[in-house]
Amino acid sequence: MSDPHRSGCPINLTLEVLGDRWSLIVIRDVMFGNRRHFRELLQNSEEGIASNILTDRLKKLVGKGLLSRADDPTHKQKGIYSLTEMSIDLVPLLAEMGAWGRKHLPVSEDLAIRAELLEQGGRSLWQDFMAELRALHLGVPMPADTPSALARLTEAYLEVRARMDAAKGS
Repeated sequence: MSDPHRSGCPINLTLEVLGDRWSLIVIRDVMFGNRRHFRELLQNSEEGIASNILTDRLKKLVGKGLLSRADDPTHKQKGIYSLTEMSIDLVPLLAEMGAWGRKHLPVSEDLAIRAELLEQGGRSLWQDFMAELRALHLGVPMPADTPSALARLTEAYLEVRARMDAAKGS
């Protein structure tokens, strides 16, 4: 039986799991937007993911162990998606990707603010964020006195959006 991978290179293997057009975007939306249901992911997608593509990526990410899916107790046909430890470990990679994008690409202020804060906060903020994600998605208790990184990132985003919306209205 032949090896299904092009090579055993860790970069290649990572790209085989995450290198398509949508997988990291779906993980980003669960991670930073706390979008846990299909409808939230579909309707709040900045990039406009199609429902069939979202369905495919969610199945792929669950199958690869990056997301888990549980039945929603409030509705028989709904599922709740959660990050796994494997996807929480992507926080440093996403932070570095955001920093690279801010440096080299024409980003929008509102969508770049979280990347800016993660870059400025460094590994300490990343660790706090990862601890919070473990609490939200895996039920691991947060270490005492750990500030809410998600709240800080979300508040900064909302403040920039409000300022941009106010500027449009004037």
